[in-house]
Formats: sequence, C-alpha cells, structure tokens
Amino acid sequence: MKSPRPDLIVLHEHPEWQKPLFAALERRGVNFAPYNVTQAAFGNSEPPQAALYFNQASPSAYVRGNARAVPLALAYMRTLERLGARVLNGADVFSLELSKSVQATLLRTLGIDTPRSFTFNDPGALRAYASQITWPAVLKPDQGGSGARIQVVESLAQVEEIFRRDPSIWLPDNLFLLQEYLPHDPEQGIVRLEFLGGELLYAMRVKTHGRFNLCPSPVCNPDDGEGVCEIPAHEAVDAPPVEFHPYPEVPREAVATARRIVDAAKLDVGGIEYLETPDGRRVFYDINANSNLRPSVAEAFGFDPFERVVDFLERKLQPGWPALGRT
Repeated sequence: MKSPRPDLIVLHEHPEWQKPLFAALERRGVNFAPYNVTQAAFGNSEPPQAALYFNQASPSAYVRGNARAVPLALAYMRTLERLGARVLNGADVFSLELSKSVQATLLRTLGIDTPRSFTFNDPGALRAYASQITWPAVLKPDQGGSGARIQVVESLAQVEEIFRRDPSIWLPDNLFLLQEYLPHDPEQGIVRLEFLGGELLYAMRVKTHGRFNLCPSPVCNPDDGEGVCEIPAHEAVDAPPVEFHPYPEVPREAVATARRIVDAAKLDVGGIEYLETPDGRRVFYDINANSNLRPSVAEAFGFDPFERVVDFLERKLQPGWPALGRT
C-alpha cells in the first residue's frame, strides 16, 4: 500500500503530454502524485510534500488558455527550493527556458555559434540597431513554446505594422526578439538532442517543411494524422507535416557542444536544438527544459524513453543525492 505522502510530485500543465510518463511511473510502482499548475495554490509556510519534485511545466501554456500556469509554477518552485526541496529542472532552469533572450546570451558567453539577437519591448527602439540587422529576420517571443507567434519578417516597417495591427501579440510577457534568419537544407532539417542526467539519450533530425511548431510529442505532431494541440502559425503554411527521424550518426562534436550547454544550464532533462547552414555553420539556438520525448524515435535506438526517465527519477530518489538539481 502506498504511503499517503508521495515520494515524487510531477508539476505539469498538459495532462495529455504526461500520460506516457505517468503510465511508466505506475508500471514501476513509483509512489508519485501529479500537480497541475493551471489551477493551484500554495502557502509559504507549508513544508515540501514529497522527497523529490520534477518540473514538466511548459512555456507554451498560454497558447492553451493557461497563461497563469507559468508564473505559478515558477513562484512555487522558488518557494520549494527556499524551503529546501529537491526540484529537478527547477526555478533557475525554468527561468532560462522562459527567455530566448537569456538563452542567446548564455550560448554567446559559452563561445557557441548562435543567431544574433535583439530583444525589445517597442518596435521603434529597434531603429537604433538598424545598421546591424540583416533581412530577412525571425520575429519570435521571448517566452516561446511550440513555435507560437514566430514569423519571418522583411523590414522594420513590417515589424512595426505587426504590433500596430495586433497589440495582443505582446502577450504573455511583453517581450520579443528579432533574430538572425539562418537558412538550412529542408531535406536535412534541424537536429534535436535529448539529454537525461547530463548524457545523450538520443538524437533526431526534424524536417520542418517550413513549420515552426516542432513539438516532438505525438499529441502535437503525430506520426499519422493531425495533432490535437497544434499551435496555429501566424500565416498558413501549405506544407507536409513535420517529420521526426532517428539520427544515430550525429557528430560527436555536436554532442559535446550540446553537453556543454546542458551543463551550463544545469538541465536535468531536456532538448538542445541546432541547425547547419549551407556555408558550414553549426548554429545552436534553443534550450528546452520541457522534453516531450518521441517514443518512435527512441524505439529505433532500442528503448522506451519514459522507462529511462523513470530510471533517472528512481536514482534521484535514493538517499545521498544533492539537494537541488543535477549531480
């Protein structure tokens, strides 16, 4: 019989994404409890209710009508950590995932090739950088997620018109980036490397076909049929669905660079994305703390990714692990 006090609490916002993880935890008999941050409250004097917390909240919550989930999750994790709780992918990691601007700066300070970015809260302020901006460019929200609100733009006038036409685009955090546009071979796509406990779990190529919603969860981008939580693009894309392919021959140098990012970000579980340009650049551009693992890709490598995550969580539940985050 399970103890009324769980060993593990999983913070989440999207129950459909969590079904494979919860099923794996149940199969293994882990005493866990889900904590849905979309409608939640906590007290500042409550002691931690579990030996370990695992954050699975997503920055894209606002596109599903759950904008208040993100600040609650962040405040709760900060409180838990101050009370001495052990939180995987905790407040600092989640804060990094919530800001593409900070991610870009982290990559730059690590000496890793990353798109040149300009962060702004008023399009007119970008005119001070007009001589440094190359066109086309990518317009994206600082708090990203599932490709929402990303679009390719051709001029500052177009950027200004976008915000003038639809002020709601500023939501939820009133901050945007104008980022260097990097072409890549559509037949090669981009590369996403999934890490677990600081080690590569698997790598995959993602053929985008011009789409920005590259969420690897089969709920969003199934192997067949339409996704049930697809994020609509700002402009319709008449293209095939996103494709996900195992990439066993991923270059060792790329893995080593991604591991440096994982270590610097103190990422417990997450994905690192890069692309290769026609002129030979390998450019890293995205750090994902919420990893929607792709079973069909992992199966090509001979394992169930959620069983591996449970292995990792069970190790973290053993006595003697550090109080916060990764080893």
